[in-house]
Amino acid sequence: MKRRGMLFITVLGWGLAIALATFILDRGGFIRVGVLAAPKAPEPQVAAPGQRTVYFPGTEELAPDEMRIVACGTGTPMPRLKQAAACFLIQLGNGDNFVFDMGAGSAERLASMDVPYDHLDKVFIGHLHLDHVGDLPAFYFTRAVNQGRTKLRVWGPSGVKPEWGMKAAMENMKAMYGWERAMRGALIGAPELEVNEFDWTGINQIIYNENGVVIRSIPALHNDQSVSFILEWNGLKVAYSSDTMPNKWWCEYTKGVDVAIHEAFYPVEGLIANAHFTPLEALNVGTKIHTPPQGFGKVMDITRPRLAIAYHLPTDFSALFTIRDGIREYYDGPLDLADDFMVWNVTKETIRHRMAVPNPWHVMQPSELPKVPGDPSSYKPTELTRSGVEPAYIPVVLKIYRDFNKKHGTSYDPRDTGPAR
Repeated sequence: MKRRGMLFITVLGWGLAIALATFILDRGGFIRVGVLAAPKAPEPQVAAPGQRTVYFPGTEELAPDEMRIVACGTGTPMPRLKQAAACFLIQLGNGDNFVFDMGAGSAERLASMDVPYDHLDKVFIGHLHLDHVGDLPAFYFTRAVNQGRTKLRVWGPSGVKPEWGMKAAMENMKAMYGWERAMRGALIGAPELEVNEFDWTGINQIIYNENGVVIRSIPALHNDQSVSFILEWNGLKVAYSSDTMPNKWWCEYTKGVDVAIHEAFYPVEGLIANAHFTPLEALNVGTKIHTPPQGFGKVMDITRPRLAIAYHLPTDFSALFTIRDGIREYYDGPLDLADDFMVWNVTKETIRHRMAVPNPWHVMQPSELPKVPGDPSSYKPTELTRSGVEPAYIPVVLKIYRDFNKKHGTSYDPRDTGPAR
């Protein structure tokens, strides 16, 4: 009994001592971790937009003198989930948005930036390869579905033959998707399209001059009818190569630009090992149709931009080291190897590099413009379609309409609707 009493007193004493120590530690600004004390965690702080280390689309207003560049496609003609094909979004502090190229897979990345389609209304195409224009049809024809009611304006180069130029391509696109255009137009209105074709051989020619923004084109060496672009606004200048081998026009007209976005394609050995090109194919494609990393380095060494961005490259770790080392043989200046969702905020004083956090569940924002109704009389389903409705479905849809009309005070009749989307 005596021993039990002593044990009880000992345990009680230790318990009181621990409790007292805990009280003192807590009052002194500490919290317990087991029997040890650690500094108390500070209250969580929400970083101001200018302090965030990542970019959350739709949450940061641009300053009136600021530019934002978003990589929405940095990959090659080889399709892959990680990288879309060529596409860059440039947003200006004056409210303008410009899309340069719209290769396969890029439309969903543009949507994930939470920019209303009304404001994505100016697209500049460097050439008509699918890895630079492949998503333009989907972007155009689903524009009204995605609440885009402004006219889509597209700029692109003329062709060696008239039927190979931008105007012919867009007319053929509308013809190819004629049923798509008619069916959607009957329900939600046909989207407007303005095509601006310019001479691909023009050197430093102005192809756009609105709202304080000037965009020029120079020829690109990518087997003809290809161009690069130079955007100037508010004392800032950005050059975008699209596809080209190193050429004299780029080296002359992009010297000292703030941001130079230029391709640095697969190294020749990478084309052989990973893309399974023959040695001669790899040499020709990697040096005469595209720009190898060493060529990119030489061009940037000549032009000395504030920041050089290499794109049109595979971002596998093994490839990146090889590409970087090839560039560094000739260029020692500021360099980024672009990957999808990289973001750069550019002012005259600073260039800030972050990654965007894309919205994978993006839902289109309402348009700021009034609805343009479709014309159901312009397209009627065939008798086969009209007669194919399952009889058991009719009371189901009638109830949906009846419940909807009761809830909203309307009197819609299912017989008055146009074709389904």
